[in-house]
Amino acid sequence: MDVPEISYEVDDYSDILRKDARYDSRAYDFVMRVISEASEAAKGHVTGQELLGFFRDLALDAYGPLAFTVLDDWGVHCCEDVGEIVFNLFETKRIGKTENDSREDFIGGFDFRTEFLDPYA
Repeated sequence: MDVPEISYEVDDYSDILRKDARYDSRAYDFVMRVISEASEAAKGHVTGQELLGFFRDLALDAYGPLAFTVLDDWGVHCCEDVGEIVFNLFETKRIGKTENDSREDFIGGFDFRTEFLDPYA
């Protein structure tokens, strides 16, 4: 029996990367996963600060002691970088936002070194 091959669309974020090359495409994939899981858990919209909590937890679950290194390799060094990625995704119509959402929501979320390195020191 011939089984048709299933083709899954993979987003390479090339349109975003042409405009803003600060972050690796894997960072966009990861943030989209975070947004999906956070929205599902909250059964709807999450704030920037809530999203950062999911980001931290998922990074630690996925990469453990390598989380800081992996994120650094992707160009993600602080919570503000997560916000920039989120807004790049919004500006290219991959996600939505409310009128109350802003880049400032991601300022001062947590210190990457403290959250991703200290538990393993």
